Amino acid sequence: MASLIDIGSEIKRARKRAGLSQSALALRSGLSRARIEALENNRIPDIGFKNLLRVMNAVGLDLRMTALNQQRPTLEDLIDEDAGTS
Repeated sequence: MASLIDIGSEIKRARKRAGLSQSALALRSGLSRARIEALENNRIPDIGFKNLLRVMNAVGLDLRMTALNQQRPTLEDLIDEDAGTS
């Protein structure tokens, strides 16, 4: 399960890939530049679901709901496991 820290880091990467400044993302999402900066740098305790989606969508990210993993390994788990056996 992704944490807000992981999501903030991914938003930052997506913003940079899109060639956007924090100010440009703030304009696109309707949030302040300070809130964008705080989210990207893990200094925001709660941003709210609607605001999070607005920022994610502004950089081309989506939030998807899937069935609970039920302890099946993720692709990341398998990659980590393979790296440990090499």
